[in-house]
Amino acid sequence: MTMSSRHAIFLLVSSSLVAIALAGNFYNDFDITWGDGRGKILNNGQLLTLNLDKTSGSGFQSKNEYLHGKIDMQLKLVPGNSAGTVTAYYLSSQGPTHDEIDFEFLGNLTGEPYTLHTNVFTQGKGNREMQFKLWFDPTKDFHTYSILWNPRHVIFMVDNVPIRDYKNLEAKGISFPKNQPMRIYSSLWNADDWATQGGLIKTDWSKAPFTASYRNFNANACVWSSGSSKCPPMQTAAAGDNWFNQELDSTSQERMRWAQKNFMIYNYCADAKRFPQGLPPECSLA
Repeated sequence: MTMSSRHAIFLLVSSSLVAIALAGNFYNDFDITWGDGRGKILNNGQLLTLNLDKTSGSGFQSKNEYLHGKIDMQLKLVPGNSAGTVTAYYLSSQGPTHDEIDFEFLGNLTGEPYTLHTNVFTQGKGNREMQFKLWFDPTKDFHTYSILWNPRHVIFMVDNVPIRDYKNLEAKGISFPKNQPMRIYSSLWNADDWATQGGLIKTDWSKAPFTASYRNFNANACVWSSGSSKCPPMQTAAAGDNWFNQELDSTSQERMRWAQKNFMIYNYCADAKRFPQGLPPECSLA
């Protein structure tokens, strides 16, 4: 029996330790952490909005820390001329050797597509960027952005379409985020020094306030508390929610290839100029 199998069985029999955050109420799951009233929880906890004006942006963080899980959030991004704005939605631990799993949405001129920026930090080191254009307008309606984080994979998904799979290659000497519990963070802020066309397009403050909206948060995840991780019971793979052992099947791999072929606009593993001493080792192993 493998270690992961033993772990899964242990989790199954530890139902008394279940601490699962289900689709729920922003009052219960998150704290508005900055913005002096620009972040708001509305509709009896079913909607959260962040606002940005010339004075300040805003942000929130989860009450819980998580160590592995399937994290889903629906976002509707800043509409219209969003140039210069960044909506960040990510998992992160703290400290100089922190781990981090990033979605960042870089605004653009009216009618131009957003850039979806992804990154993975391990032990304080990032530089693993992949960027995409989306196959829909993310400002017209809510779409689901998911992070599946288990001991073997970090998988980024958009409306359940996998766009990126960062694999655990520790056996090859490559670090992987698996030991540090992380909170969920999100913020809406001004980054017009770099966000849109490398900083050429500045924020048009006559269009402020800018608003990003959130709903339908769901964390099927292990909650970290008092130095230990309390996990929900694992269901069968056939049920589709055994995220702890989940990998991309052939259909999901094909969908990811479709997304990367048609919508990926930057891949650090293809940027030889950036890495004159050679591409990062995971680029040839993944």
